[in-house]
Amino acid sequence: MPYVVTDDGAQIFYKDWGGDGSPVILSHGWPLNADAWEAAALFLAQHGHRAIAHDRRGHGRSSQTWDGNEMDTYADDLARLINHLDLTSITLVGHSTGGGEIVHYIGRHGTDRVAKLVLVSAVPPLMLERDDNPDSVPFAVFDGLRAGEASDRSQLYRDLANGPFFGHNRNSDISQGVRDAFWLQSMACGHRAAYECIAAFSATDFRPDLARVDVPTLVIHGDDDQIVPFAVGGQRSAAAIPDAQLLVYENGAHGLPDTERERLHADLLAFIDS
Repeated sequence: MPYVVTDDGAQIFYKDWGGDGSPVILSHGWPLNADAWEAAALFLAQHGHRAIAHDRRGHGRSSQTWDGNEMDTYADDLARLINHLDLTSITLVGHSTGGGEIVHYIGRHGTDRVAKLVLVSAVPPLMLERDDNPDSVPFAVFDGLRAGEASDRSQLYRDLANGPFFGHNRNSDISQGVRDAFWLQSMACGHRAAYECIAAFSATDFRPDLARVDVPTLVIHGDDDQIVPFAVGGQRSAAAIPDAQLLVYENGAHGLPDTERERLHADLLAFIDS
């Protein structure tokens, strides 16, 4: 299996599908791994693009390091992967926490190698409610996630899959297989990594990173996202990035790569090829 080794010796697993087409990096959400993007990666590779998806450190097949489970290191790991593969003219696509990772990469490393940016149900600009970020998600919500992670993380992941992540508590039409895949990927994430990543995705202030985005950007968000509310995430990110294109999926849940697979694939391809 292909890995890239970071400065601290962590091994970052990645998939690299397709031929010599323009590269697309797909960054996954918490506490999943590259498999969460496999349908999109297959679709994009079949349509002439080079689709690359990595397991964030602590997740999936990558090293479960004790330290480094925060956005600075995540972004630097991504930079190491990009440099290792010598990629240019990249489209960065990030779902949920992955959206934070890719904009923080831009904040730390710029856009010299980046052509386009896509945020899907993404956590920027800042999820956590605080004095300078009102009408956001209260700290108690993330403390509840940490409590669930500490006490019975297997059941926490079942509850997320069966409830708000895919909107199954709204429509009850998400297959058992999709929900099982979420649980399986989540259980492959290291316990410490999963616990610490809650702070990484919720409390990192991505507003300075968004200010550095100077490439064409597509923001996709469901207006019934129960994990990253649209008004907290996609709406604010689109407003913060000059000329960003915003697509709102009516009644869309958080897990759009599965719940709106065909529509998302078509929108990604149209934007990448535009």
